[in-house]
Amino acid sequence: QVQLQESGGGLVQPGGSLRLSCAASGIILSANAMAWYRQAPGKQREWVAAISGGGNSLYTDSVKGRFTISRDNLKNTVYLQMNSLKPDDTAVYYCAAHGTRSFVLGTARYWGQGTQVAVSS
Repeated sequence: QVQLQESGGGLVQPGGSLRLSCAASGIILSANAMAWYRQAPGKQREWVAAISGGGNSLYTDSVKGRFTISRDNLKNTVYLQMNSLKPDDTAVYYCAAHGTRSFVLGTARYWGQGTQVAVSS
C-alpha cells in the first residue's frame, strides 16, 4: 500500500522560506517520478516541480530559481525547498508519485493529503 505524507507547511511572510517534506512508503523513490502540485483557493490543481527516478528535476516557470525539489532515497522522502515566497504561492501543496521512472504530466498515480502554505504579511 502506497502512502505519501506531506509536512512542513505553515504561514510565512513574503520573501521567506519553507521546506516541505513528503515521506513515502510502499514505493521506491528511485523507481518513481515524484512531483509536487499545488491548489490555490478557487483554482485548479497545478503542477509545481518533479524529479524523475533518475534524479532529473523539472519546474513550472513561476517557481524556477526559487524552488528546489530533491529526494533522500535512504529516508524515502522527497523535499521541496521554497525560497523567496510570494503571496501567489499560497496554496495546498500535494506530493504525488507517478508510478513510472520518467515524469509525464497527468500521470500521477498516488497522492498525499496535502499541506497548507500561506504567504502573507
